[in-house]
Amino acid sequence: MSSAAPDRRQTYHHGALRAALVDAGLALAAEGGPDRVVLREVARAAGVSHSAAYRHFADREALLAEVSRHARAELAADMRRRIDRTDDPRGRLHAVGTAYIDFALTRTGLFRTAFGAHSAVGTQADKPFDDPHRILGQVLDEAEDAGLLDPELRPGADIAAWSAVHGLAGLLLDGSLPTTRDDIDFAVERVLGLVNRGLLNREARTGPVRR
Repeated sequence: MSSAAPDRRQTYHHGALRAALVDAGLALAAEGGPDRVVLREVARAAGVSHSAAYRHFADREALLAEVSRHARAELAADMRRRIDRTDDPRGRLHAVGTAYIDFALTRTGLFRTAFGAHSAVGTQADKPFDDPHRILGQVLDEAEDAGLLDPELRPGADIAAWSAVHGLAGLLLDGSLPTTRDDIDFAVERVLGLVNRGLLNREARTGPVRR
């Protein structure tokens, strides 16, 4: 008897294969991070030939860059869901941080893929709407508009906040900090509290909001 696997190749409508390849890449990234995102494996998961995948992505680098972008978009969606629960600038800044840490701890493969070597570079203004860095910048802009963030501190505030939270995520993921639920909650509150106190004033400005 032949031991060959059955032919699982599928056909896709025009434009659908690219989306299927990205979805397969995201599923592999969720399992094992960016190292799992290989064109041959992605093509196999999507049920198409290796050559078919090359019609949409010139090489693994191109595929990984696109999967990385989609992973960041999933984190951005989590952030937006949380910040939409409050109009308070302090609460929105806290929500961005907790969404980031929770994503890192619960969807680690996607997190490592989102911020690996293939994550996008550029200024906040260059980022798409569904990018975490852009969302953080918008929340900080809102805090400045409300008089909670000194305009002199706004340049680079996103870098400072992001560095602190990303650093905490890395320490937790690498096992450098205790990871019981109580320990995680304590570390998150400490780091986010320091970011909040370091950037934001105690009282909001009264009067019209700057636009």
